[in-house]
Amino acid sequence: MTTAATDAGSSGAHPRFAEALRKLGLGHLVERVRRFPDATRTATEAAAAVGCELSQICKSLIFAADGVPVLVLMDGASRVDLELVRKELGADKVTRAKVDVVRETTGYAIGGVPPFGHKTRTRVLADRSLLEHDVVWAAAGTPYTVFPIAPEDLVAHADGTLVDVREHTS
Repeated sequence: MTTAATDAGSSGAHPRFAEALRKLGLGHLVERVRRFPDATRTATEAAAAVGCELSQICKSLIFAADGVPVLVLMDGASRVDLELVRKELGADKVTRAKVDVVRETTGYAIGGVPPFGHKTRTRVLADRSLLEHDVVWAAAGTPYTVFPIAPEDLVAHADGTLVDVREHTS
């Protein structure tokens, strides 16, 4: 067993994320973290591993709004509409954050970014589509781990603002 897995209990949650859960009074979730032998980097991979609907996966996506990192929490079956994010933030330009910005901002690699417990504080937008489920699954700090949480609790602990930024297909 690796040091990270030992530090986080048998769950395999990233140590920083396991500590964030404890600090938020969510230590009981550390034991609910599920580790998989294959990566769960994408929402599709995570849903297949967990055995849930794609929309029950919470994607934690970092964007740059006028160069400032912002976290968008989105259900796994949907895409983020950058124009809606731009309008919500009153920004001139919103783009996907570069890999190094994601790591610097969150402390985690893409594919394992949890919805909270980040290295730096960022603004958080949470799409209302997450509230369509009783439980959603989000990354636990590594590309191999996810944890279950009620979407209302996820939004509250991420200090997110509920918004409608889901891309709608006609």
